[in-house]
Amino acid sequence: MKQEFTSNVDVTIIGAGAAGMMCAMTAAQRGRKVLLLDHSRKLAEKIRISGGGRCNFTNTNVKPENYLSQNPHFCRSALARFTPQHFITLLNKHGIGYHEKTLGQLFCDEGSEVIIEMLKKECDQADVKWSVPCEVHSLQPHIGDRQKNKVDESRFILSTSCGEIHTQSIVIATGGLSIPKIGATPFGYKIAQQFELAVTHLKPGLVPLSFHPQEWQIFAELAGISLDAIVSFGKHSFRENLLFTHRGLSGPAILQISSYWEHGKPISINLLPDHGKQDIFDQHHNSRMLLSNFLAQYLPKRFVEVWCGQFAENRPVNEYSRKALAQFSNQLSNWEITPTGTLGYSKAEVTCGGVDTHALSSKTMETQTVPGLFFIGEVVDVTGHLGGFNFQWAWASGYAAGLVA
Repeated sequence: MKQEFTSNVDVTIIGAGAAGMMCAMTAAQRGRKVLLLDHSRKLAEKIRISGGGRCNFTNTNVKPENYLSQNPHFCRSALARFTPQHFITLLNKHGIGYHEKTLGQLFCDEGSEVIIEMLKKECDQADVKWSVPCEVHSLQPHIGDRQKNKVDESRFILSTSCGEIHTQSIVIATGGLSIPKIGATPFGYKIAQQFELAVTHLKPGLVPLSFHPQEWQIFAELAGISLDAIVSFGKHSFRENLLFTHRGLSGPAILQISSYWEHGKPISINLLPDHGKQDIFDQHHNSRMLLSNFLAQYLPKRFVEVWCGQFAENRPVNEYSRKALAQFSNQLSNWEITPTGTLGYSKAEVTCGGVDTHALSSKTMETQTVPGLFFIGEVVDVTGHLGGFNFQWAWASGYAAGLVA
């Protein structure tokens, strides 16, 4: 999708994903001459594959507390000025149906393609120019020609596979390192470093956790089993489904905690979330049921069989001492295990860390030291929880930059 190439523009946005398209349409609606570039031939692949193909585009419960950052208050301004309701209004304008699932997650009734088409239509109606695919070779600040009283307002020169671009503003919307098979690159971080902007520690986020193959072998046979659990690390806890896999643990609760997990440290899993610290055997210590049958009232039978084989003999409950039963109950409500790692960026939904927000304006996303240079979306050190929060950050940060770029 290459339109007639324009070498002199007001705003050049690199990255035609969620944040980039939101920024492009917002800036163009102000009358700015906008060029949107992307190295990939397909637009917004992350939108396309998200939510099982139905795009979990936002969440009704968006709060700053749903985001990780070394500067936790940074996201407040942008999120307050472009809320989930603003995006819903845009959907309603285009007649796009949606529905709410658990925990405030909003999904399209149709495929996620309708979101991409909506954003593209808004960009086209605002006269955004496109150049896709287009490789960016270099980005350099431009010192205008002051000789002979000539005026040159372009601040940057882009060398690309489509030609040289002179532009007043540059918006970096190239995303993070997650899911490289759909085109993720470290481009945005390299640009930040080129202009001496700090990049915080990067790691895969919202990603399954893995364990040593030999240690996990006994649980690998449980692959496919899902159960309700509270998963905790430090002061952070999430109650959602947990999924056993051949290599470790996944499911929403694990993906959520993975963004906080620190290598070499254990996570805690409460497999009896409805019972708090209550001993499930307290009223049943005289039961003649086999331990496995008793526990199968609370947990999947296959899990119970493996757990009993690992941690207990399968005898009638009344043959255990009260102390032993209390230990079983405690072990199920505070199962501590230490992952060896994650499944990496190939399976991660997001990248934790990014361009240090202390280098950016929280109102505009513009860098403090390089006028006209903006960073938005996943490339910034703002990472949302699972459930539509990262798309809301893309919309909000893209909108914030689009108002001034």
